[in-house]
Amino acid sequence: MEQSTNKTRFHYPVEQIIEKPFNWMQMTRLFAYMKPYAKSLLPKTIIAMLVSTLVRLAIPIFIGVYALDYGISSGNASFMFLLAGIVFAMYLVSYVSTYYRIRWMNELGQHVIYDIRSDLFKHIQRLSHRFFDKRSAGSILVRVINDINSLQDLFTNGVVNLLMDIVMLVGIVIILFSLSPQLALAILIVLPIMFFISTKLRRKIRRAWQVVRIRQSRLNSHLNESIQGIRVTQAYAQEKENMGFFESVNTDNYESWKQASRMNALFRPFVELASALGGAILIWYGASLLQGNDPNITIGVFVSFAFYLGMFWEPISRLGQVYNQLLVGMASSERIFEFLDEKPSVPEKPDAKPLENVKGEIVFDHVEFAYDSSRKALNDINLTFEAGKTIALVGHTGSGKSTIVNLMSRFYDPTKGRVLLDGRDLRDLKLNELRSNVSYVLQDTFIFAGTIMENIRFGNVKATDEQVMEASKAIGADTFISKLENGYHTEVEEQGNVLSVGERQLLSFARALLADPRILILDEATASIDTETELIIQKGLKRLLHNRTAIMIAHRLSTIRDSDHIIVLEQGNVLEQGTHEELIDNQGKYFDLVRSQYAAFER
Repeated sequence: MEQSTNKTRFHYPVEQIIEKPFNWMQMTRLFAYMKPYAKSLLPKTIIAMLVSTLVRLAIPIFIGVYALDYGISSGNASFMFLLAGIVFAMYLVSYVSTYYRIRWMNELGQHVIYDIRSDLFKHIQRLSHRFFDKRSAGSILVRVINDINSLQDLFTNGVVNLLMDIVMLVGIVIILFSLSPQLALAILIVLPIMFFISTKLRRKIRRAWQVVRIRQSRLNSHLNESIQGIRVTQAYAQEKENMGFFESVNTDNYESWKQASRMNALFRPFVELASALGGAILIWYGASLLQGNDPNITIGVFVSFAFYLGMFWEPISRLGQVYNQLLVGMASSERIFEFLDEKPSVPEKPDAKPLENVKGEIVFDHVEFAYDSSRKALNDINLTFEAGKTIALVGHTGSGKSTIVNLMSRFYDPTKGRVLLDGRDLRDLKLNELRSNVSYVLQDTFIFAGTIMENIRFGNVKATDEQVMEASKAIGADTFISKLENGYHTEVEEQGNVLSVGERQLLSFARALLADPRILILDEATASIDTETELIIQKGLKRLLHNRTAIMIAHRLSTIRDSDHIIVLEQGNVLEQGTHEELIDNQGKYFDLVRSQYAAFER
């Protein structure tokens, strides 16, 4: 049977083409990010823009009317020399003011982009686990990088260009009508036709660039997930299928860019065509007015009209681009503000109380919890975790073990009931202080890009090098660290791929010891390591668990038999609890689990 390659195995949230009217409230909120710079960079930028625009508007008058009608016709050489100096000085002023306009506007734009990205990242850091449960890392990355990057042109060019082009157009129209109302009306008759056609064209251009944005989001999401999952891809020999899907996404992105570029390319020639039509009208009608000895039309006025006509279509063209930038900005800002408006599902009360003298007693008082309406994870749980004791949670996958420890750190709030720390409801406590008293050691240890010293210090960023080394020695990690070429200053990449599973786990234990928490959670912390490394860790655990409330989740029951208390869970319910000996004597669910593991080991 022929095997088919399924190139649609990856599914991303479908993004729709935006057909909404222009949202001025949304854009007002976006432009509010310029407010902190309203007294520093923005006024200087606007002044520089006005100076360069007004100078450019004045130059054709000097070249046309003054030079041709007064200078050349009178043969006054000294006047012409003075005029040449004035025009040169005006060009110099225009150059300098344009330089500073661009410089200050870029600086302003980068400040705004920095502030938006910083606000978004800080807000995402504060969001609860439910937010991340519903979204992939790739989709979040697209908002923080791509959507904010798409605003750069708007803030570095678009805003001031819009003001400059409006001033330029209004100034040109006023000057043209002051020079010759008849000729101005004749030339500007093409504007209504151009406006009608360009409106239709811009709508198509807008849709084309929205498609580009959607295709880029899909491409970035797939790239992020492919890089993170490369080991899984290679392990299942799915490189060909993955490359096939990437080829499909990449082709879609390429075609959307090609289509948008083609549509965009139509606008400039259309403006040039309108300019050529205006030039033809100027030559035909202007020449007839000259021949008719119209006193308002001179050679100088005619030449000035030609200058202004060339200048007129440039801002018209840029206004179309600014309009597209505004549309892209509106679409991107909606996606950015969607995240910024997201409220933490685990909020901190304004009057939250600080934690003092934490002992570590945890009580679950009639706690129920559901991840969604169709899946209840805990059913009316009543438990007490005594301070300074080691408690083990046992049960099959989905029994509620991880949910219990997630509630202890208040990553989620109970659907019903309360979780108490030393008699105080977790919802009444400051989140940072609560979590600084709880440390996790997970089965899959996350290692950050950086040195080993920095990774261990992540548990306590204020710790000295000596304290980091002391924690590593206490846990047994110093043995392998000292053998590395650069010791504690050895660079490791994200996920710590140059380290073995056991070495990464030792770093995790050292990190937890350095944090010195009152409550320690070990979630399958020794499940993926060899027996030799486990023996090293077991010695370190005695130091780590001393005088702390410790919650251990383990499927390997041999690692928890010395726990002070064992709780057996099944489908969100507490089946039995007690010491290892008590539960063995009861010959209940725990006894069955131990017996099945020993039977499996003997086989």
